[in-house]
Amino acid sequence: MIIREISRLLDAKIYCGEEMLDREVHNGFGCDLMSDVLAYAENEAVLLTGLVNPQVIRTAEMMDIVCLVFVRGKEPTETMIQLAEERSIVLMSTEKGMFTSCGTLHDAGLKSGDE
Repeated sequence: MIIREISRLLDAKIYCGEEMLDREVHNGFGCDLMSDVLAYAENEAVLLTGLVNPQVIRTAEMMDIVCLVFVRGKEPTETMIQLAEERSIVLMSTEKGMFTSCGTLHDAGLKSGDE
């Protein structure tokens, strides 16, 4: 699934990475515990999270996550946007909750790493 489709499905606001919206993600992962992201997330994935701090960007970089979606209307700080831009990570936010967002993407064909 391409990132542009994720944005459309979640009616998401894009904060940075517009030039990468046609990039493909291979799977999705929803989590607020960065230790679980480090243990279980797959490369070239989209991460959905309600956790908003710079550590999320650093974790995404380590795991080669190409897109971060903040759920429940959470918004990244300017520092986070700058970090994501420097690391070529798309940042977006949706008003939808975690469960609904993950379900929407799964129903549209995006798989998790364990499928």
